[in-house]
Amino acid sequence: MAGAQAAGKVLEQKTVKSTILGRDVKYTVYLPGDYQTSERTYPVVYLLHGYTDDNTGWLQFGEINRYADKAIADGTIPPMIIVMPNGDSSFYINSYDGKEKYEDFFIKEFMPSIEKTYHIKAEKRYRGIAGLSMGGYGTLVYALKYPDLFVTAAPFSAAVWDDAAITGIPDADYDITLGQLFGKGLKGKDRLTQAWYSNSILKIVSDKPAEELKKVKYWIDCGDDDFLSKGNCLLHIALAEKQVPHEFRVRDGAHNWTYWRTGITDALHFMGDSFRQK
Repeated sequence: MAGAQAAGKVLEQKTVKSTILGRDVKYTVYLPGDYQTSERTYPVVYLLHGYTDDNTGWLQFGEINRYADKAIADGTIPPMIIVMPNGDSSFYINSYDGKEKYEDFFIKEFMPSIEKTYHIKAEKRYRGIAGLSMGGYGTLVYALKYPDLFVTAAPFSAAVWDDAAITGIPDADYDITLGQLFGKGLKGKDRLTQAWYSNSILKIVSDKPAEELKKVKYWIDCGDDDFLSKGNCLLHIALAEKQVPHEFRVRDGAHNWTYWRTGITDALHFMGDSFRQK
């Protein structure tokens, strides 16, 4: 009976103590309906929020618990745990000056801590990562840099820029959003630093062997009216040129929650299929 499926449980404000960051980091977690009564372990999806949001964004605006409940109840996705960390405005990477090592925290502290705390199948083939905008960028950075940790990645409206886009960002905007990551006060081509290139999605794809890129199953989704659509199209082209299988979706829509809410179930379905045996 599909109607008998228990609703999932949300723990909205949990924390992980970080030695690397020197502070507690909040996270929100969705546990599937049978979590309390089952003795099984579950696949996990790490779901990253966008710039100016926090760990509650996907819950409050994305209604992730409602979409996950429905998809699990009707068999679209297998029961899974969804973990949403607070990434502040870190873009989920280590800053150029070493002051904010969010990437190190996530890989070395956050994931291991989460996977000890909850009933999670702590291995690559049951671990996925997804996110929107800044979180889509973080999704790609982690999947590209750590392909042995994630079987699948679903970036939505990901912040993917080519060099021309980075050099062309107005100075004030650059300093507010990206200066803390790649170097403050940089103008034009001076922004194309080692810190930028080591975290540039298109550069990483260009430099990595196709066999490495093929280790992760990608679902890339960006609206036709999104200001980030060019970068996502360039990513699709870069992967296609290396013959890396991936799903690429351009739907009608812009950079907003209406777009992300209407796409999350398809992304979870794709990720859930990666966890299932064929």
